Amino acid sequence: MMQKDSKIYVAGHRGMVGSAIIRELERQGYTNIITRTHKELDLCRQDQVERFFAEEKPEYVFLAAAKVGGIIANSSALADFMYDNMILEMNVIHSAWRNGCKKLEFLGSSCIYPRLAPQPMKESCLLTSELEKTNEAYALAKISGLKYCEFLNRQYGTDYISVMPTNLYGPNDNYHPEHSHVVPALIRRFHEAKEQGLTEVTCWGDGSPLREFLYVDDLANLCVFLMNNYSGNETVNAGSGKELTIKELTELVAKVVGYEGKILWDTTRPNGTPRKLLDVSKSRALGWTYTTELEDGLRLSYQDFLSNPMRAER
Repeated sequence: MMQKDSKIYVAGHRGMVGSAIIRELERQGYTNIITRTHKELDLCRQDQVERFFAEEKPEYVFLAAAKVGGIIANSSALADFMYDNMILEMNVIHSAWRNGCKKLEFLGSSCIYPRLAPQPMKESCLLTSELEKTNEAYALAKISGLKYCEFLNRQYGTDYISVMPTNLYGPNDNYHPEHSHVVPALIRRFHEAKEQGLTEVTCWGDGSPLREFLYVDDLANLCVFLMNNYSGNETVNAGSGKELTIKELTELVAKVVGYEGKILWDTTRPNGTPRKLLDVSKSRALGWTYTTELEDGLRLSYQDFLSNPMRAER
């Protein structure tokens, strides 16, 4: 287990997940947390990463850094998403191993699972059938990262684990109009519609896909919990175990934001995967469950959005 003064490196500390892990570590009293901005350390540069690990030699690593985005970003920049994610994660994992890191935790995504996997999706369904094409490049990169952790464990006896979160939302999210995920995109869209007095808002698809959501601070709590309580080659799903349709989510976000206009659907736009629900029986068996209900988390997210309007420009 990590000691309160253990040297802990959080890669990607300025992102939504990394910043949540920092908050959770500080909340639990960890005092020796290392961070680097992208300007200080480019994780896609092998020489820089090797130098950092050789000099700092962190004992524990949370690998939350990633190039992320929604359907548009994933489907229009396939090569970029695959290259950047694969390079940065391989650099960090390899350098951690070379420099004697006691334990590393790799953060992935539920998109690693097959498009039509049996629901809810168990960790064991990985690589059993075809991936969702709209985020295939990102998924392949994440699969490579978790498999590299597994192979290091098998070949060299390391203690590297991986966590696969469901759809996340919460403080420090990305609210860019084209490159954000569904929750922040809806928050921004309905907020702007309310501000502009629009009588209707058009959303993508038909609203039928089923999705699961987890508040990012709940994920961070699980990440620290797993670092201290789990070892194994198989990944661990991180989710709430609950799902709702995109239409239901959209109506809930509109309610939280206070938008009272009409919601229309553009069925020429892609829906994405029909259903994505994680089987969270493993994390429950380990003794962990989420605590933040969706509507409460959406209210916290909207407050975060309002507190820093510049986030909408990302």
